Amino acid sequence: MSACRAPRRLTSRRRITLLAAGAAAASLTLSACGDGASGGSAQTRFVQGKNGVDTVKKTERQPAPALSGETTTGKQLDVADYKGKVVILNVWGSWCGPCIAEAPNFTKVAKDTEDKGVQFIGINTRDSEKSQATSFEEQHKVPYPSLFDPSGKLMLRFPKGSLNPQSIPSTIAIDRQGKVAARSIGPLAEDDLRKMIEPLIAEK
Repeated sequence: MSACRAPRRLTSRRRITLLAAGAAAASLTLSACGDGASGGSAQTRFVQGKNGVDTVKKTERQPAPALSGETTTGKQLDVADYKGKVVILNVWGSWCGPCIAEAPNFTKVAKDTEDKGVQFIGINTRDSEKSQATSFEEQHKVPYPSLFDPSGKLMLRFPKGSLNPQSIPSTIAIDRQGKVAARSIGPLAEDDLRKMIEPLIAEK
């Protein structure tokens, strides 16, 4: 897959903001879209499935970090408010080719699973203006809200070595108890997205 880099239309002030994220931000490949192969270990306690989705056993999952803020449409959103539902977090940018490719899959599956206790939430990043994000959402008929995170600060709240987002796009699945259960790095096909969600829907 060819690299997909963030737009260069950034002001000097914007560049300074991004640089201020420091070494931690550098550890994430947020400037490019990637297929992000990764593997599990005894330390991380997650295992990579054949479809590229990393999973964690229910007894070994860690709580998701606090994720809240303003959405692309100017509303306040706190992921913690959806505890009791399966939450699917999708990190995306309007400038990212693989994000555009997977958008119809997320739109369809989000609608299909809404009545099964699943809530999709986007995290829009590296778009300098909300209008870029909302144009993307309108074009692809995205039915769920997205937090506006232009500098990637929300992604840095995931602990290093955890199932943290490492590229754009990345997808994180949070179980009904508010714990991180699965992650995919790179674009997801519809079937793989469903396979990521279905076990969590079935959990009691």
